[in-house]
Amino acid sequence: MRLEVLLMIAGMAAVTFFTRFGALALLKRTGLPNWFERWLKHVPTAILTALIVPSLFLPQGHIDFSLGNHYLLAGAVAAIVAYIWKNALLTMGLGLTAILSLRWLGI
Repeated sequence: MRLEVLLMIAGMAAVTFFTRFGALALLKRTGLPNWFERWLKHVPTAILTALIVPSLFLPQGHIDFSLGNHYLLAGAVAAIVAYIWKNALLTMGLGLTAILSLRWLGI
């Protein structure tokens, strides 16, 4: 492996370590404010939404709300299943079944 690549990896590892270590050292003494803890509970939902929504609404680089958008239809099935049953395995299974069925049927 080239030296530049190894140095880049080592640099990224050092930056990642020191930013996390610094935050832990600082927060160990002071703790987090309550408002910040409440705000942090919403971060995973926001990140997951930012990852999923473009795949559902922009499958080919432009907005597609048609019935030919299998990702959007399977996502709607998965969202309904998740809302009703609140079971991650069932949600993933039925979402996958929906997209495979739509692709196989060619709707």
